[in-house]
Amino acid sequence: MKILVCISKSPDTTSKIAFTDGNSKFDENGVQYIVNPYDEWYALVRALELKEANGGTVSIINVGTTQDDAIIRKALAIGADDAVRIDANPTDAYYVSMQIAAYAKANSYDLVLTGKETINYNGSQVGGMISEAMDVPFLSLASKLEINGTTASLETEIVGGLQLVEVELPIVVSCAKGMAEQRIPNMRGIMAARTKPLNVVAPIEVEMLTSYESYTLPEAKSACRMIDPENMDELVELLHQEAKVI
Repeated sequence: MKILVCISKSPDTTSKIAFTDGNSKFDENGVQYIVNPYDEWYALVRALELKEANGGTVSIINVGTTQDDAIIRKALAIGADDAVRIDANPTDAYYVSMQIAAYAKANSYDLVLTGKETINYNGSQVGGMISEAMDVPFLSLASKLEINGTTASLETEIVGGLQLVEVELPIVVSCAKGMAEQRIPNMRGIMAARTKPLNVVAPIEVEMLTSYESYTLPEAKSACRMIDPENMDELVELLHQEAKVI
């Protein structure tokens, strides 16, 4: 079984976010990048578990520049067999999806896994677009995934319960909480990652459908006001007059 795991880089949650050029570009100065946690913790780790149980290979794919090589090596250290970087700037979800779909289709992958979303854009768009371009089924926000031969069994949460699905491979799956637990790379994995194949391929021609006009930071959080627990009248007054929630 051939498994392809899509990974992207995201700013570490401790990074200070700022914008340049009239708030039209993200300022990358001083930003520490990490593997998008949902791609790493859920998609990649579950792919490795499936390989360990059923055999096969796990490849990772990234759309990005040489700046992404460090996070690709981190994913290789966790246990992936090899990596592919499509040498292009990931301008929007559609562009990224078409690049990945073209490569996955050309190389006949049985299973394509993504995280449920990225922590910087939270779009949840890439998985569905990949499946449409590959013309294969898409299962979103799956919390469990098992493979038996050429059949995948999945579990997803729905309003009021759980949904159990069986589908024939190949498929695309976006992975949510419950799919797997985080793995920490060990020294052996880190050393091995240095020599694992990282293939850089040219992008295909794809129309860019989205552009970013400007970014805006959210309003700063106000200070917390402490109210004496015995002063219920003041609390009610503040909730009514200032917070306007009652």
